Amino acid sequence: MIRVGQESWSTEQGAHGPIVLATGLWLLSREWGRAAALARPGSWLAGTALLAVLLPLYIFARVTSIVEIEGAAMYAIVLTAAYLLWGAASLRVVWFPLVYLLFMFPPPDTLFAMLTQPLKIAISQWAVTILHAAGYPIAGSGVTIQIGQYDMLVAAACAGLNSMISLTALGLFYIYIRHSANWRYMLFLLACILPVAIVANLIRVLILLLVTYHFGEAAGQGFIHEAAGLTMFMTALLGIFLIDSLARPLRDRLAARGAAA
Repeated sequence: MIRVGQESWSTEQGAHGPIVLATGLWLLSREWGRAAALARPGSWLAGTALLAVLLPLYIFARVTSIVEIEGAAMYAIVLTAAYLLWGAASLRVVWFPLVYLLFMFPPPDTLFAMLTQPLKIAISQWAVTILHAAGYPIAGSGVTIQIGQYDMLVAAACAGLNSMISLTALGLFYIYIRHSANWRYMLFLLACILPVAIVANLIRVLILLLVTYHFGEAAGQGFIHEAAGLTMFMTALLGIFLIDSLARPLRDRLAARGAAA
């Protein structure tokens, strides 16, 4: 955990790690009474078989300094130990905190790049289309955008895609706390997280392009760059809250349907 904190939590991609750890432990303590009532030791055969696979994997990741695999293997070992001590029924009660705590660990860089590359290209193309329609001298190829005399490379950080993990984690926490009793509505709000994040990130890219065009590259890469990222993250989070507020009739209808079933 110390290595994960040192190498991941100090970056934009993993800055949410301490928040996830604190809130995840709070969720576990909140549900611990119900889980403890169902505690029965798990199967030693299944548990030791899992440990026989996970321990060598953890040692390999530790020796080779692959922090993503090391963190995931360590967490899997902790879950296996919890299964041996308290059993599957107990862990099922706290399934959400256990899944939520996975956001502490950084995703593998190759996987993250593979998943975000199509989004980076799409956001870049949408930004070019919007500003071209507004009359700006702009063109783009892939994630490279030319606006006026400036060239801009839309990286994961510029597109706000690093913050998407943080937004998903905090959105999950909010949805679970507010609506865990209504799983249908939970799924609806979960489906809204990605579109809200994409729209917020598109707005961020548009702001950076406009600032760069009107005030120069130094302005676009300076304080405005960081401020736009924070502003768009808060905007996306507030967007989820707004959707939750506006969708109250749907929530009531789904709750009534669930009660009737």
